[in-house]
Amino acid sequence: MTATSASSQTKTATVTTTKPQKNYGKIILTLYNCLLPENVFKETPSQSDGLDLETETDLRILGCELIQTAGILLKLPQVAMATGQIYLQRFYYSKSFVRYPMETMAMGSIYLASKVEEKPCRIRDVINVFHHIKQVRSQKTIAPLIVDQNYIEMKNQVIKAERRILKELGFCVHVKHPHKLIVVYLQVLQYEKHRQLMQMAWNYMNDALRTDVFMRFPPETIACACIYLTARKIGLPLPNNPHWFLLFKVPEEDIREACFRILQLYKRPKVNPEELEARVDMLKKIYQANKHMQAQKDRENAKAEEKKLESPTASTSKDVRRDSKKEKSPKTPPLSSKYHSSHKSKKERRSRSPYDRKREYSSKRHKSRSRDREMDRSRERRMDDKRNRGSSRKYDDYERSKSSRDSRDDKRKH
Repeated sequence: MTATSASSQTKTATVTTTKPQKNYGKIILTLYNCLLPENVFKETPSQSDGLDLETETDLRILGCELIQTAGILLKLPQVAMATGQIYLQRFYYSKSFVRYPMETMAMGSIYLASKVEEKPCRIRDVINVFHHIKQVRSQKTIAPLIVDQNYIEMKNQVIKAERRILKELGFCVHVKHPHKLIVVYLQVLQYEKHRQLMQMAWNYMNDALRTDVFMRFPPETIACACIYLTARKIGLPLPNNPHWFLLFKVPEEDIREACFRILQLYKRPKVNPEELEARVDMLKKIYQANKHMQAQKDRENAKAEEKKLESPTASTSKDVRRDSKKEKSPKTPPLSSKYHSSHKSKKERRSRSPYDRKREYSSKRHKSRSRDREMDRSRERRMDDKRNRGSSRKYDDYERSKSSRDSRDDKRKH
């Protein structure tokens, strides 16, 4: 019984291993497919539009801070806020800060993330919260948002921003967060009751959302980097022989690089939102001016091409080409002018007055009509001849039969 069961298990194992994978088309979506290649980080779309790297990094940090603050005021879970920050970071690696305003895209990100994480909020609440944050940041008197035409335009912009984010992400909105992995890894290391280690690793995780770490490394590497940083900070020894992170199949080089990028965030000075907005507005004006100039050049080029086509030189060149084609083609005898006048040149036809053309057209029409009448008459004559012939034949036959009948009667009488 044991041998048969073992053989059946091996058969099922071979069947499961040789099971063919289903093909769902050319699009491949995996959790590791969300990581960006290295060449994307070298020159982003914002840098190609003239924005320097430091300003772009400050804008990313500011956008993530806005999403975090708005999520707290909207009473969303931390998972929704983290998802919104990742959407914003991914979007601006394919689009520019100069062409798409950061604040509107941040609203679209958190609005989309609240839906994905099953904690939906209204657009009105999102716009009100961002308006409140802006007033507090600029130290103005807090006033409610008036529902007018500007509010309606802002609402439409947020809806468009949500659609743009979905389009750029290819509708791949699933995000695997490393928050649960921290708890699982600390349970494996038997440090789940160490509240300081748990809390500090969680804080490092939330701060890492403002960097490009989530675009470069998988969630397992980020979880190990947060635990590694926290253990170094509080001086807590972790298993060293062998290293604890090898148990989770994470290389030490990736952990060190992720830690370095997270620590760089704390060395940056506090940003001034008004200065960043001024720089972006200046680059936006330059971009719009260049765009306008380019459109004007395209219009001028199109007009120049139209003029070339309509110029007499172009018409003469066309006539020369047509004449050369006529010379190459075999000559056919032209139709007589009695029935057709297409053999005349264009210049001759243009030189005639409209009255002459009308008179010629009416004469042609009259000729065609008279020709049709003549044809109808000849047809009628032919039909009459046929009828006359048929009637004459019948009359002859009748006369013959009558004469033969009379001769027969005479013979009988005799």
